[in-house]
Amino acid sequence: MLTVEFERLGLEPGARVLDLGCGAGRHLRETRRRPGILAVGVDLGAEEVAGAKAALREMDELSPELGGTIPNAGPWAALRGSGYALPFRDASFDCLIVSEVLEHLERDEEALREASRVLKPGGVLAVSVPRAVPESICWALSSEYPAPVAVGGHVRIYRGNRLAGMLKCFGYEIVGRHYAHALHSPYWWLKCLFGLKNERVWPVKLYHRFLVWDLMQRPRLTRALESLLNPLIGKSVVLYAVKGYA
Repeated sequence: MLTVEFERLGLEPGARVLDLGCGAGRHLRETRRRPGILAVGVDLGAEEVAGAKAALREMDELSPELGGTIPNAGPWAALRGSGYALPFRDASFDCLIVSEVLEHLERDEEALREASRVLKPGGVLAVSVPRAVPESICWALSSEYPAPVAVGGHVRIYRGNRLAGMLKCFGYEIVGRHYAHALHSPYWWLKCLFGLKNERVWPVKLYHRFLVWDLMQRPRLTRALESLLNPLIGKSVVLYAVKGYA
């Protein structure tokens, strides 16, 4: 399940991509299907990095016909690290992905500044955060949802054009925007209504089964439905921006 649309990133063989807050590596896995991409994932969590490595190794062992890595894919690495102090030189990467990360950080602007440091001038940034309206409903339904940073919760809602304003302050030109995962919004509303850890209540259980089925089968009907609903209740807003040369 990708939040970022890779077709918008303009990746060519030899490009270097950093996925900051890579989690279990869902966006890293997509780089294994594209020729010559050097991909690096960084996450603070040991479990997340271990999961990303396991998933990428599994892909590398599969044939492309079975969803595995293509023969001419580039190298990859996944490592633990803080978004406030990245272990890379200035302008090390051609593309930067920061997907569903900033809402977890107390110092989001500091993290974005540090991430921008390692992106080349003219490089592409893809950043996503939860959209204000669906996120506000989650906050209204559950006191557990807006949890402290220590437990991985969401610490803010990005209202209006706050994220776009941050990017412009850091010298980015925004070149694209879209919404994603509309079908996931009702799932999170149900979880917030019945309890975030209550996976057995039947509305949550049934909707989760539906999402898994949709993810695996990708039927045209649900793809069309999500496209129609994304502008209304898309769970995430995704911005694409180019770093300036100044």
